[in-house]
Order: sequence, then structure tokens, then C-alpha cells
Amino acid sequence: MNTINTHSVLNKLITLTNERDVLALEQSLAEALFELVGASDDDNVKSVVIYHPDDTRKQLLPAIVVGKSPEQDNSSLSFKQLLIDCFKSGEYCIYEQECASPIRLYPVKNAKDHTVAIIAIEAMVCGSHLHEVINLLLKIYQNFTGLINDNERDTLTGLLNRKTFDFRINKILVQMQEAAKLQSDKADQVYFLAIFDIDHFKRVNDEFGHLIGDEVLLLFSQLMTQTFRSNDPIFRFGGEEFVGVFECSSHDDIPNILNRFREKVGQFNFPQVGKVTVSAGYTEIFTYGLPSQLIDHADLALYFAKNNGRNRICFYEQLIADGDLQENKKEGDIELF
Repeated sequence: MNTINTHSVLNKLITLTNERDVLALEQSLAEALFELVGASDDDNVKSVVIYHPDDTRKQLLPAIVVGKSPEQDNSSLSFKQLLIDCFKSGEYCIYEQECASPIRLYPVKNAKDHTVAIIAIEAMVCGSHLHEVINLLLKIYQNFTGLINDNERDTLTGLLNRKTFDFRINKILVQMQEAAKLQSDKADQVYFLAIFDIDHFKRVNDEFGHLIGDEVLLLFSQLMTQTFRSNDPIFRFGGEEFVGVFECSSHDDIPNILNRFREKVGQFNFPQVGKVTVSAGYTEIFTYGLPSQLIDHADLALYFAKNNGRNRICFYEQLIADGDLQENKKEGDIELF
């Protein structure tokens, strides 16, 4: 398209590289692509959708939508299959629709060349020049997200690191506060913070060595990413301690989510080590809570779980209500290993 000029593309790059949060960066990317494709004709582009894999449901789900909702039927088996094929192959694909604009599927890859998302652009026209610009923009995006991930991720497990936690939890609290003020649908969602600790992990290191211990941590983290949703951030806090933040539709969801993971860990056969269990403590995230207070509350619930049999999940607010814990007081000397 002749209307695509250097100034326009550079402005898109400035917008993208101004972000430091991957989720916000994805939103900026979708908006930039929408503007770019519609530069010559606003009616040309219908939508830009970023699809993420949902490991728990073995399918690709729309995470970000810019523009009109996609005109194609979301239940279309042929479109779903093409999404899966594109994700597996990592190759550009086109989905032709009757009486509607074609949908072009662009795979987004990480530093290891693994496809991590699919960008679907529904537009009537996409010339070779525009196609080339989109590909170049995606390569720059992939390089930039690689730099962010290197800074945000734990080296061993690939999970978010402790340094990233404060930024993420504060962002969630701000979103909750804004939703409460606007009385939006998001205000009906409930959030929880959980701390996970591998039971008797010190014994693993003592009996099998730190190399095997690291393998247990890596496999444990992989079980977490397989079990939990991609939009529920998981952090490694150090050693065998992990933190997760979960958005739920009701209070009944969270114990099921956490216990499903606990059972999955208990059933997994760790090489050389065998069976391993996990304990967790969790607390509800209230709109005007403090990150340090949330960690303290979840930690108290974890201490209680460790001191009362291990391989269990404990809810801080329920422990307080039942009189099993007192506010701001830990229950005696507790072995964490």
C-alpha cells in the first residue's frame, strides 16, 4: 500500500517499545496492526485477534480482540483446525471465507523459535508490501519481547521472577480498583494469591544432589504451566517456593483449581526421586490490599498447611474464621522443608 510510510511504521515501533509489560505490549501490537492494515481504507480491516494456546482445554482461545468481533463462526471446525495447524507448523496461513474477508494467520514465536501465539488479521486487501511490513514488525516485536522475558523470567524454570511480582500485583490491584469505581463486570471477579512450597525439598537435595533438585523444580514448574491458565501469572520466588495469582468467577473455583494441581503433582513420577507432594496457602486479594500483606497472609496459611500434615491446601481467611490462626501470628515453629 502506497500510504504506508516510514513515519507511520516508526510511530508504531515507538508505541510498541514504550511498553514493558508483555500483556500491554500485545494489546499495543494488535492496535498497531489494526491501524497499519487500515491505513488506506478504514473499511479494509475488520479485526485483529491474538490467539493464545489454552493447555488445559487443548485449544486456541482469543486473548485480545481489536475491531469488530471476527465474522467467521468461532465454532467452525475448519477455522479451529487451521489455527491448530498454524500453531504446530509455525507457518503463515490464510483462511478463506464465503462472503467475508479472508483471515490471515501470522504465528508469533519466542527466542527458542516455538510458536506462542497466532495473530489473525481479517482484511479484504493485504498487498505484498504490507505483508512484508507486518512480518518485519512481528520480528521486531519478537526480539523485544525476548529482551523483556529475559529480564522478567527465572533462568531455571522460565516462570516469572520475584522482581516482576511487585509490578504485576500492583497492576492487578489498580485494575480491581478501577473496575470497582466503574462497577464493571470485572468487579464481580474475585482474585486470589497462593504460595506453593514443595514438601521436604531439602531431603531431595540432600539425598539426590542439587542437579536432581533443579530437575524437580523444572518439572514442577512445567506442571504448573500445564495446569494453570496462561493469564494466571506464576512466579518463582526462590528455592522451592512459587507464587500464583488467580482470577476466578466465584470463591468455589479456587480450591478446585489448587487441589487439582496438588493432585497432579502427587500423581507425577519425578525421575530418580519418585513421588513428591506440595503444600499451598492462599488468600483473597481485596481491592485495597497491600502486596506485602497478601504475601504474609498466604504465607501464614502455608505455614499452617506445613505444620498440619503437608500435601494440603489452606485458605487464610477460613483459618482465621475457624480460629485456627490469629491475625498476624504464626503457629509455632514450623519446618518448611
